[in-house]
Formats: sequence, structure tokens, C-alpha cells
Amino acid sequence: MDLVLLLKAAIMGIVEGLTEFLPISSTGHLILTGALLGFHDDKSKVFEIAIQTGAILAVIIVYWQKIRSTLVALPSERQAQRFALNVFVGFFPAIVFGLLLGAWIKSNLFTPQVVATAFILGAFVILWAERRQQSAVRIQEVEDMRWTDALKVGLVQCFALVPGTSRSGATIIGGMLLGLSRKAATDFSFYLAIPTLIGAGAYSLVKERHLLSADDLPMFLVGVVFSFVSAWFCVRWLLRYISSHSFTPFAWYRIAFGIIVLVTWWTGWVQWEPA
Repeated sequence: MDLVLLLKAAIMGIVEGLTEFLPISSTGHLILTGALLGFHDDKSKVFEIAIQTGAILAVIIVYWQKIRSTLVALPSERQAQRFALNVFVGFFPAIVFGLLLGAWIKSNLFTPQVVATAFILGAFVILWAERRQQSAVRIQEVEDMRWTDALKVGLVQCFALVPGTSRSGATIIGGMLLGLSRKAATDFSFYLAIPTLIGAGAYSLVKERHLLSADDLPMFLVGVVFSFVSAWFCVRWLLRYISSHSFTPFAWYRIAFGIIVLVTWWTGWVQWEPA
């Protein structure tokens, strides 16, 4: 058993869990972390997607009461049916655009220039959204969303196909710009993450299964476990944070991180590899 490899898997899992649900792009952080660790071959790309399973499990546990009550009421209650429909409608655009553009994006956009640009532009979108949020809210709770609201958030989520954008950032900030409260946008982002990330992980594992073997199981298990633990703490912290804080600090963090990406690329400190 390669202990160094397991340590790298643990670090990547922690990074995934801490960044997946914050509006700061887990993909950008995993790319840079993987480059620093020398963990960026084809198998590592599958690993990065697979360990999202741990992060998603954390969300399911945190939101289990809502998920369970919805599943129980789904056959008979209209509100549960509308909620489930909204999640599906929000998830559907990611399927379409992911299948249509995924290969092209992977081949052409996983570069430090694109990642850094997405980080910095995303920061200014956050600052803009926070400035107009108070006067633009029309939906206070997820249950108040219509299917058209879910579709709009789902379309915005597709911007996260560009590395460095952040799926959580796109859905949360996009939701706020579309009239959702900070809480409603955050909650719906978490619910939307469940089918989106499970689907992406399953698709990647099936498509790239030829790269994997039984010997890879310990590495994947370590990554999933550390992703789960760090995501569980992060999700619970974020839900408390948004009750009294804005996302503005994340915008300044994104600008700083985008600059770091450019500096590490330009100086050659990190050898960025194509996806």
C-alpha cells in the first residue's frame, strides 16, 4: 500500500469537501492542488469526480429530514411533487449541456488562463449580486419556487461547466440574481447538487472504467471519506454563516485565488497539465 498516495488522496478529499459547496470552485482548487502534489494523470481526473460522492453524502445527511419527508409524501402530496419536479427541471439542463459540450470543454478550457478568468469574473458577479439582493428578493423559501424558477437556476448552473466558475457559485448567486433569497438559493443549490454530482460521478466512472483496477480502491475510499467529513463540517458551517453574512468575502477570495493561479502558471512554479 502506497502511503504517500493515500496521503495525497486524503488531501484531495479535504480540498473537495471544503470547496464543493462554497462559491469558490472546487474544480479550480483541485486542479491547483493536484498540480502541486503531482497528482494529475488521467486516473486522478476520474478520482476528482468520484470523491464528490463523499461530499454529496454529507449533503444528504444534513438535509435528510427534508429528503425523507419528500420521498414519503411524493405519491400523494402536491407540494412534495412540485419540489421533486423543480429539482429534476433544474438538473436537466446540466445533462443536456454536459453531454453536448463536456468533451470539448475538457479538451479546451482546462487551462490556467480560463480558470483564473472564471475565478475573477465570478467574483465581480458575486459583488454585483450582493449589492442588489435586498431589493430584488421575491422567493423566500425553496417551496415557493415555480418550475420556471428551477429551470432558470438549472440553466445558470451550466455555466459551471467552465472550470473555475463554481457550480455552487453559479446556482447560489444565479438564484439570488433571479430573485431567490440567500437561504432559498443556497438550499436549492444543495438539493440540485445531489443528482448533478451523483450523475457526473457515475458517468465518469463508467466512461473511464478502463483506467481503474481493484488496487485503486483504497485510494478512492480514502478520498471519499475525507471528502465526506470535510463537506459535512463545511455545509453545516455555511448554513449558519448565511443567516447573518453575505457572500462578499468569497468574492475577494476568488480574486486572490485567480491571481495565484496566474502567478503559479506564469512563473512555472506549478506545471499545469491539460485535462
